[in-house]
Amino acid sequence: MNDTMLAILKVLDRHDEIIGSREIARELKPHGFDLSDRTVRYHLRILDARGFTEVFGKEGRKITDRGRTELAHAHVAGRVGFVISRIEALSYLTTFDLESKTGNVILNISYVPQERLEEAVCVMQPVFASPYVMSDHVVIRRSGERLGDIVIPKGKAGIGTVCSVTINGILLKAGIPVSSRFGGLVEIRDAKPTRFVSLISYDGSSMDPLELFICARMTDVVAAVGQKNGCILASFREVPIVCREAAERAAARMASLGFGGVLEIGSPNKPLFEVPVGIDKTGMVVVGGLNPIAALQESGIPSESKAMSTLISYAMLERFSDAARRLG
Repeated sequence: MNDTMLAILKVLDRHDEIIGSREIARELKPHGFDLSDRTVRYHLRILDARGFTEVFGKEGRKITDRGRTELAHAHVAGRVGFVISRIEALSYLTTFDLESKTGNVILNISYVPQERLEEAVCVMQPVFASPYVMSDHVVIRRSGERLGDIVIPKGKAGIGTVCSVTINGILLKAGIPVSSRFGGLVEIRDAKPTRFVSLISYDGSSMDPLELFICARMTDVVAAVGQKNGCILASFREVPIVCREAAERAAARMASLGFGGVLEIGSPNKPLFEVPVGIDKTGMVVVGGLNPIAALQESGIPSESKAMSTLISYAMLERFSDAARRLG
């Protein structure tokens, strides 16, 4: 597999429908691959032979399950740092405006068995009523329906939760630069967040750290909510000291609109939750948008998640309480 083939698979992975070589070539160009239709077809024939793509006559190709697996595992060294790059790109693309409450936010998309959707909603209800969610708004779709630019697979229900990277985008639009450093687990003791107990650097990871903690079953969100003691997903970020007051004002404004994701903003040049900060920086701890999904995994409801999955208009989201009543 070379970089060109991987780039072609990425284009195909973004489409549910069959697409041709001309469309593939057009979508590759902004990413630095200036290929002719003929060159694209040459690479597609190799991908066909390896079982990574399926040909549909003159109409074009679709990616296969084997192709998606290859895309997820190929060139791991080249994917180190992918997460931080995606954070930076999506932060820039976030258009949500605090005053008008309009614009695009970033969604994590998680899948659960459709027959267990109502059970999943019951498990998530107390989490959404707690301080450990990024937003009280969600999108829930059934099999075959669209969630942003993604079609929910057969037999699955899709749950879209607001990703905490949305905060980066909101602050960036306010002129406040944010550096995302770590994803981790925060210990909750007597209903108060106390310290990080595990950390993974965004810079050094090829996968989203919070997804890894869920898969490893290292969270204890249900206990953190119900018994006031446990471990929740959170991330550690830094802002320049000169922006600290502006960040606090923005966090207060976000909280008033249902974006309660900022757990705490630290003191200048001082560790926060036992994590040191850079020179002339202030630490900021933000709750993970996947905490409700972690609660599902803890409760024995299987789930698959993809953090920072898509951008979606905030107008398409609804309060979790409204969604729960509609589904109930």
